[in-house]
Amino acid sequence: MENLQRFLFSLLLLVVWGCANNTQRQDEEIPLPYYNSADFTPIWLDKADNGINELHTIQEFSLLNQNGELVSNESLAGKIYVADFFFTICPSICPKMTSNLARVQKEFEDDKEIQLISFSVMPWVDSVSVLKNYAEVHQINDQQWNLLTGDTEQIYRLARQSFFAEKEIGLNRSTDEFLHTENFILVDGKGHIRGVYNGTIGLEMVRLTEDIRTLKAKG
Repeated sequence: MENLQRFLFSLLLLVVWGCANNTQRQDEEIPLPYYNSADFTPIWLDKADNGINELHTIQEFSLLNQNGELVSNESLAGKIYVADFFFTICPSICPKMTSNLARVQKEFEDDKEIQLISFSVMPWVDSVSVLKNYAEVHQINDQQWNLLTGDTEQIYRLARQSFFAEKEIGLNRSTDEFLHTENFILVDGKGHIRGVYNGTIGLEMVRLTEDIRTLKAKG
């Protein structure tokens, strides 16, 4: 009986060790996927794969933040960022989105490699001064979280054609049609889309936070 117990204990240790090592190998080998189209079909590629150079990237943009400073894709190069689309007088989903994004800000408040970018979809209302006041009310750290305003057509084109913020339904919409989406988009340092999340759901912020850490660690 004693020998049998020792055997079973040894077998249990081998199983636990094997599972742990298998999990570690999977964790090491599987990075976040890339998203190349508005249907958000995931694509897994190794960082050394030349196909990465052919993937969709966020197009060039240049807009003003809440301090009246220019923020562009160039100033975000090499940084991981989360993008969303909101407007300051939104009575429905935007307050929840801002609150949830504030949770992400708190998680990475000392990390200059992580940025948050909120594009106003009502730039004719959300002037620099309006965004500045909004930032102060919501305790937004302007070193990490930029609220952007500027040309309406540029913002709407970015949202629909570049960030795929409304997914496939947004591809054929014009800038005359109002943009309203709850999606948060995770972008890596090379401008590739690496994740999409429902910005109104608190549990999704847990997944987003974990994905940011994975992306930072493994790319």
